[in-house]
Amino acid sequence: MSPRKRSASLQLTTMLAGAASLTLAGCDDPSPGAQAGWDPNRGEQVEAFSYKSLEECKAANEVSDQQCDTSWAAAQKDDAKNAPRYEARASCEDVYGAGNCVPRSEAGGGSFFTPLLAGFVIGRMLDGGDYYRGTGLYRRNDDYGGGYYSTWGGRLGRDYGTGRTVITRESIDPPDAIRNAPPKVQTRTSVVSRGGFGGGRSYAHSGGFKGGFGG
Repeated sequence: MSPRKRSASLQLTTMLAGAASLTLAGCDDPSPGAQAGWDPNRGEQVEAFSYKSLEECKAANEVSDQQCDTSWAAAQKDDAKNAPRYEARASCEDVYGAGNCVPRSEAGGGSFFTPLLAGFVIGRMLDGGDYYRGTGLYRRNDDYGGGYYSTWGGRLGRDYGTGRTVITRESIDPPDAIRNAPPKVQTRTSVVSRGGFGGGRSYAHSGGFKGGFGG
């Protein structure tokens, strides 16, 4: 693959040392899966193709235009229904950065804030097999894990054994029980009682992670 095409993908310096499972600790996670007591960063890893826009996906020529269209549509659907929700803009911006959260409302009258969609990710089996549906990506501040996370809370990482960008399969296509669970709106009080403002996490792993972008 040419350097030009590779550079079209989201530039990551988030690192994954090996394929061992991750142990989560510390602050609460804002993703729907974590809110339901499910860990999106455990399980089978798949190769991740990540893009900031539909146009970037098609220009990269890494997957078919049809796969780009299908995955982008899935990302928008997941974002509309399952993006992390916060009662206050300040709590959302603590995690995702100033100016990166927007107000939303539901037909029932509830209102909340969610992070802006930063892009989307498409997963493929590491053996080059089938693709999985896409989902949205959100960028967190370094104080809250740093890097890009899927709608369901899975973190993009680098497998240094293969040089590939990876993510867990279920953090792109979670179980129905997680996908269909009613989203929860995080309040400042509820998040503080669990140890921090949603989104922060630490990783216990040999080698660990290093957050940030641009490398």
